[in-house]
Amino acid sequence: MIDRPASWLAEAAGARLARGDPAAPGPERAVVDSREAGPGDLFVGLRGEHADGGEFAGAALAAGAWGVLVGPEHAELDTDRPLLVADEPLSALQRLAREWRRQLGCKVLGITGSTGKTSTKDILAALLLRTLRTHANRENLNTEVGLPLSVLEAPAGAQALVLEMAMRGQGQIAELTAIAEPDVGVIVNVGPVHLELLGTVERVAAAKAELIRDLPPGAACVVPASEPLLEAHLREDLDTWTFGPGGQAMLLSFDEGRAEIEARGERHALELGYSEPHNLLNTLAAVAAARAIGMHPQGRVDVRFSSMRGQVVELPGGVAVVNDCYNANPMSMRAALEHLADSPAERRIAVLGTMAELGEGASRYHREIGLRAGELGIDLLVTVGDQALGYAEGFDGETHAVASPEEAGTLLEELALPGDRVLVKGSRSVGLERVLA
Repeated sequence: MIDRPASWLAEAAGARLARGDPAAPGPERAVVDSREAGPGDLFVGLRGEHADGGEFAGAALAAGAWGVLVGPEHAELDTDRPLLVADEPLSALQRLAREWRRQLGCKVLGITGSTGKTSTKDILAALLLRTLRTHANRENLNTEVGLPLSVLEAPAGAQALVLEMAMRGQGQIAELTAIAEPDVGVIVNVGPVHLELLGTVERVAAAKAELIRDLPPGAACVVPASEPLLEAHLREDLDTWTFGPGGQAMLLSFDEGRAEIEARGERHALELGYSEPHNLLNTLAAVAAARAIGMHPQGRVDVRFSSMRGQVVELPGGVAVVNDCYNANPMSMRAALEHLADSPAERRIAVLGTMAELGEGASRYHREIGLRAGELGIDLLVTVGDQALGYAEGFDGETHAVASPEEAGTLLEELALPGDRVLVKGSRSVGLERVLA
């Protein structure tokens, strides 16, 4: 709960309290979808390209919302509950989130990266939860809208916020950093993503490095060891932690879920419920971030990974499906295929949708992933959609092409045999979760 009165919320948001009791106790959270609004919620009516969310403020109030934050055109709304009016509702939402973060006075850890940032967020939150009251983004609440909503969900008394930061272009990480004001900034990696907008991997690195640039002096940053794309962006006035081979946080050994990690001379013995190499690397980043705020993680780590990020679904008939269809880029696709190749199975099947936003090099990246799948010994490849056909150009094994996720699901019913392991992966726009429907 935001344990501040309505008058404080209005002032913090840079808004005017046009209706309601200034002393009314604050809301539980903020929402931007009137269909989600209910008792205890502050509904924020955002302006979009095709609709003004403020038009749904009345419906939110009718559903029991605590109050609403809308533009001036809705200032005459008839209600006895808090009515906050701001020229730009989105800017007001972001300002309110920043002020609540300051009121909490807790440690804030911001995480970005080309791939693996959500899993790293989940791992870091699990590490901190052992000793601190920790709040983290739900699912994909990591944008200029989602991140402030995440901050406003943090309860009074929170001791740590773990905030994933997403971006598609320049300036977006800077915008999120200005809201979250992190004490620790983590960049998990840099790779070929969002190239349609940014053009080159160097520009991707610069956009991610806005997090480093905007940290206050004396803050900490966590970066991959020996990442040349980030070297020019590092600062001498930050406490810089490196992770991975050759870094300050390294994996010494891993056996049957037991990981021994060394970070700046201190040993950390962790019991993990996962074994994917990319998530072990993400764990090193999480340990470094935890150490940066004075934590010393040890023991069992119970991670609840966000949905559609590598969950294994056991289907009737003894077929295991790896549901990793939330997103895809060349880095994450390689990691997922390598883990599939290392997993015990009678046959290994990859159901792959397109990797979006790769720009002019998209065909080459898809062909290279198909080639890598062949090198790894993947037995069968199913491409979903026209843009995914490039995978088959590089793959020298058995291939099938389908037009939709539903067709892929039907084909799997025919092809998959007991003991097979199936990877389902593609960019979010493909909707590959429908393969399992």
